[in-house]
Parts: sequence; C-alpha cells; structure tokens
Amino acid sequence: HVGETSGCSDHDHDLIHELSRRLDSLWRYDQYIANAEWRDELRQFWMDAKALEQQAIQRLKELIKQEVRNECF
Repeated sequence: HVGETSGCSDHDHDLIHELSRRLDSLWRYDQYIANAEWRDELRQFWMDAKALEQQAIQRLKELIKQEVRNECF
C-alpha cells in the first residue's frame, strides 16, 4: 500500500529535507548581495542572513552525522 514503505524515520527525513532546502536557497544570497551593491545596509543584511544560513546548514550536517553514528538511518 502507498505510504507503507519508509527509507528512514520521519525525523531523519526532516533533517535531510531541511538541509536540501537550505542548500538550494544558499546560492541566492550571493545574488541578493550583488543586487544590493550600492546599498550598504541592504548588502549587510543579506551578508548576515547568508552567514546565519551557513551556520544552520553546518548544524544540520552535524545532527545528520550524529544520527548516522547512532545508526538511526
């Protein structure tokens, strides 16, 4: 039946899905920064947002590593 087979636990799927989503959006920040080239405050905002996104990505990677080490995948 549809939905009976699962490759991993929901929480692990959530981690992978969120990592993928954030990686897909990360590259946009460079374009936003370029678009704000002459607007220092806007440019700084996008640079700060990019840094926060990179931190979140790193944290997600660490959590996924822990799940793998704990044989949760």
